[in-house]
Amino acid sequence: MTPTLLAEAPPAKKQEAPPRVSALRCGRLLDVRTGTLREGAIVVVRGDRIEEVLERGAKLPEGVSLIDLSAFTVLPGLVDAHTHTFLQPGDYDVQLLKQSLPRRTLQAAAQARALLVAGFTTIRDLETEGAMFGDADLRDAIADGLVAGPRMQVATRAISTTGNYALLGYAHEVAVPKGVQIADGPWEIRKAVREQIENGADWIKFYGDYRTFLPTGEILDLRVTMTQEEMDALVDEAARRHRPAAAHCYGNDAARAAIRAGVRSVEHGLFLDETTFKMMLDKGVYYCPTLTAYRTSYDATPTPAWKKVVDAHRDAFQRALRMKLKIASGSDAGDFPPENAARELELMVDYGLPPLKAIQAATLVDAELLGWQDRIGAVEPGKMADLIAVEGNPVQDISALRRVRFVMKGGEAFLSPPAVTNSSF
Repeated sequence: MTPTLLAEAPPAKKQEAPPRVSALRCGRLLDVRTGTLREGAIVVVRGDRIEEVLERGAKLPEGVSLIDLSAFTVLPGLVDAHTHTFLQPGDYDVQLLKQSLPRRTLQAAAQARALLVAGFTTIRDLETEGAMFGDADLRDAIADGLVAGPRMQVATRAISTTGNYALLGYAHEVAVPKGVQIADGPWEIRKAVREQIENGADWIKFYGDYRTFLPTGEILDLRVTMTQEEMDALVDEAARRHRPAAAHCYGNDAARAAIRAGVRSVEHGLFLDETTFKMMLDKGVYYCPTLTAYRTSYDATPTPAWKKVVDAHRDAFQRALRMKLKIASGSDAGDFPPENAARELELMVDYGLPPLKAIQAATLVDAELLGWQDRIGAVEPGKMADLIAVEGNPVQDISALRRVRFVMKGGEAFLSPPAVTNSSF
């Protein structure tokens, strides 16, 4: 007798847990748009979003978890718009020739976590320095919760032309890796853009010019890497897939060509003059000066040549400030430890930017640069629950941003969360 098969019962519908609700009781909550400090404000977080911002003493729903930040100033999570998580302090040749991609990826994950703990809940990572498309994998691993780190936009490999990026100087018969993707001519560059987007690039980053730095700070042979036709092709191809372009430019010739091509941001800009900045102003191009990278080099090797570089960079920044450019905040963290990334804001203030404007650069302006102004950059209902708490008042003392005591990204606390209790005051 053939046994009767019993029909399987349909699987029970999985009940989704209700989103976690917490309330952050702030000592002071900084409104980055106005500079106003709201004493005792309460930020209610539901799931990964800010639900509402209440005044001191407001009644909270039953069962809400309370996070007591009453000893701190609370503000939006910071953005660093120019990082290299796959780059480490030390010998560049060693990283490309002797460190495996798995090792470099592990190091990058550690760098990303360090940036998060330093208060940077979002970063724009502008190339992997020879580690191929690893930043796209790191971005996705963070988004999937496999590792801790900021939310990321990435540029994967970046693009330059033959003879215009390290590694250089090896015997011609020895094939060595490059820190970028090398492409020559408009059609080869278009193909490189397509490959990078296929492999996860949110941005296309290219080298508008290139140079050799001696350890003592002298710059040898600063030259433009691409023709106008090549830059035009690169930016146009990126735009076809709705990707913005970022241009590494030290000098005016490269920057002007990049601006004509239609880039969204110019990086570094050590020696830019008023004519170049006027072009940027007219086109709405962002200036991301990365002051920290060159000051760090000068601090390590305080030679006259490095002083000349940082003085020129300071003058360019102050020129941009007077002309009211859109100044973004990006530190170039990677070649120096990520815990020093907040120094970028300190240098901006040292060079004349008011502290609130520096904070806005690392929140509102960077959010706009990334096209995420509807998600991040302010503590407002509907925005991602990216918040940090610091000791002191950063509007009066910008170095307070180095004293981060609490970090929340997307509603999840990552750094030393205070004791959580029930919502009774």
